This record gives sequence, structure tokens and C-alpha cells, in this order.
Amino acid sequence: MFSHIMVGAADFDRAMAFYTPVLNALGVKFRFMEPGRPWAGWQSSPGPRPLFLIGRPHDQKPHAPGNGQMVAFMAPSRDAVDTVYALALAHGGSSEGAPGLRPEYHPHYYAAYFRDPDGNKLCVVCHDDPASSA
Repeated sequence: MFSHIMVGAADFDRAMAFYTPVLNALGVKFRFMEPGRPWAGWQSSPGPRPLFLIGRPHDQKPHAPGNGQMVAFMAPSRDAVDTVYALALAHGGSSEGAPGLRPEYHPHYYAAYFRDPDGNKLCVVCHDDPASSA
């Protein structure tokens, strides 16, 4: 059901110092770190998702509970991303980013971002290459 979960960090080095041993003890596989961004991720087993991510909030504002946290739901297709986004807006949600490719994550990352009526940030994402399913 989940693609990834992101947790904001005010101090990236301190967060890495905390999460690295905690997740190692749980047997969660480290996947990447980009200190310049900054963000890092760990992956599930046996597959590559869901991911657990930590880092600076995307909007570059200070971390605060609720800023930087996001739940991302896996979608079976790009059409499903479009449909869910439309439903979210029709039922009281607000846009944080219309459906589209986000190649800064990977070439086939197709997602939409929105907030629920309480302001919680959500994402719906399809990671599949549409050419491979044709």
C-alpha cells in the first residue's frame, strides 16, 4: 500500500546519528544518502519499497511537526494517480502539486501531492515505466 514515508529533520547529522543505528538494529537496509540536499533513505525487504526517508522539508522551511511528514500511497497506474488527485480535491483537499513526472526522483516517478482537509500532506505515486506495461 505505501510507496514511502518521509520524516522531516531539523538537524540532518543528528537525525542520521539516531536513525542509522536504530534501523540497522531492525535489519532495515540503508539505500542512499545525499548530504547536500540533505536526505537519506532506507528500503524494505525483499523489495525496494516502501522506503523510509529522512531529510530537510522540501519547501526548505524549518522542520516542525507536520512539515516534512508525508504519507505516499502507491498507485497501480498514472491514470490512477490522476483519478485519486481529482477525488482528493473534490472532497475538500488542496493541491500541493498536480499530477506529473518528477524526474528528479527517477525517470518514471509520476505523482500528485495534496493535503487532506486537516492539512496533512499526502502523495499518490506510480513508479512504473508505462512502456514496460504496453
